[in-house]
Amino acid sequence: MNTVERWKQEKHPLDVVEDVHEYAAEGLTFEEIEERAGEGEWERLKWAGMYSHGRQDGYFMVRTKVPGGHLTPDQAEVIGEVASEYATAPPEHGGREQNDIWGDAFLDITTRQDIQMHWIELADMPEVWEKYDEVGLTTIQGCGDGARNVLGCPAAGLTDHECFDAQPVVDAVSDYFTGNREYANLPRKFKMTVTGCREDCAQSQINDVGLTPARKEEPGANVYGFHVRVGGGLSDGPRMASNLDVFVPPEDAVEFCRAVAQTFKELGDRNNRGVCRMRYLVEQMGADAFEAAVRERCDVELPTRGTDLTRSYTGDHVGVREQKQDGLRYVGFNVIGGRMGGDEFVEAARAAREYGTEDASVRLATDQNFLVTHVPRENVSDLLNEPFARKYEHDPGPFARGAVGCTGSEFCNYGIIETKNRVYRWAKALDRRIETPDDLDVVRMHMSGCSASCAQPQIADIGFRGETVTMDDPEGTTNEEGDNIVEGMDFGLGGSLGSDNEFLDWVENAVPARAVIPALEELFAAYADEREDGERFYEWTRRVENDRLRTVMQGADADVAGGVASD
Repeated sequence: MNTVERWKQEKHPLDVVEDVHEYAAEGLTFEEIEERAGEGEWERLKWAGMYSHGRQDGYFMVRTKVPGGHLTPDQAEVIGEVASEYATAPPEHGGREQNDIWGDAFLDITTRQDIQMHWIELADMPEVWEKYDEVGLTTIQGCGDGARNVLGCPAAGLTDHECFDAQPVVDAVSDYFTGNREYANLPRKFKMTVTGCREDCAQSQINDVGLTPARKEEPGANVYGFHVRVGGGLSDGPRMASNLDVFVPPEDAVEFCRAVAQTFKELGDRNNRGVCRMRYLVEQMGADAFEAAVRERCDVELPTRGTDLTRSYTGDHVGVREQKQDGLRYVGFNVIGGRMGGDEFVEAARAAREYGTEDASVRLATDQNFLVTHVPRENVSDLLNEPFARKYEHDPGPFARGAVGCTGSEFCNYGIIETKNRVYRWAKALDRRIETPDDLDVVRMHMSGCSASCAQPQIADIGFRGETVTMDDPEGTTNEEGDNIVEGMDFGLGGSLGSDNEFLDWVENAVPARAVIPALEELFAAYADEREDGERFYEWTRRVENDRLRTVMQGADADVAGGVASD
């Protein structure tokens, strides 16, 4: 049993929620908390949605779960207000000038439809929870070895792309697992996605459990429900999910997900934390044996597969889009890297109330963008003239539209390079410097600060994972040993989800950050010359041999291949 498992045996992780109230009331420091509860308390605090900062002692990242990304205007307003009031940097860490682009009091929309905030002090958590309780929000199990935020289509209930609205199932699955002690101590994090949308925007192919729309012929009727994929994931050892021969009626979805969690709980690896994700269990057992184990543990009969209704993958919902409700629109706003001010999120909530109907909502998407829904056609122009709407454009350039960035070294324990500022600046620069074909509306450029894949680089047109790079440049030395160490990244091309799903190839390693934009300029010049009609960038990179892609990149006036990864 690994160290984390031992810590979880010493005290049930959900007990830490009451401990937070006690620590806050007594005003304990980090040192006093560890003295009382041991070093395992930092791990257990993740079950409260609290993740200690890597380089800022005394502060937390706090993650708010938003099942399916759906927020009422009241919920969105409270989130923005909490960020404005509590997610503020102290003077010794820069205060209002802590970040060159976003300043202070910002929040991050994540690739799992969560909200993350930084600089939260433990003493403030009871007040945050009190505000959240009033509007039905929670941070519980935002992190830790249990069911994470359940993903869904951000446009659920709005479009003709869906077979049925699965948001009630998303909510039911989330409600069952959140705070459920029986399933709050799994071998590792447990990620689920549920959608009735034909375009799989909830990314079933890279989740532990993915429920997607299907139809089953029954005597006298067609029944709609879900097909199942299991064992998908990214990070080290990425794996596309496997299909099971199962049809799950919506009313049985909670029980089915419980049975999968039970299987993982009993059979998953609790020794080697590096290979204890559920995808390794599915790979080891095989999909058929895993399915049999789930059926043994499921309290309802599971029919075999019917007709699969997924037809494609849609990566974003940016733009002004028609809803299936007559006369209504939803507007998808582009948030480069997912970061925006808490006050701006409050304004988005106000705008949803002001310009939308009584059903208006603010919804978070897996590409780190957000939607304002149920806007009558005649109100769209006024919504788009709001200051936040002009900043977070509904018609961005292709690089801005596809830019995704993780937390990076600014706050994350594992981050090797800075990501948020960099991906923002690069997206803006690339839209200025590269003229893309008129029919190429998005270039998915995802940047992770390490190999953990929080920004999902493996499924992007262009993916980056952070490295420290040693350059052979004595004149640029950065330490007493004469090394020239700079921030850089592994450079991957050709990833996508959908019917042609494939993880990207890591084409070049240890590329200095300053060489990336020149390398991309060379690649897009070659792409423009060689593309076939309608060919996407990722399709072109798959068609071209990696050796030639490297040669094209190295033709830039920059040291693309001039470094090696540092230990």
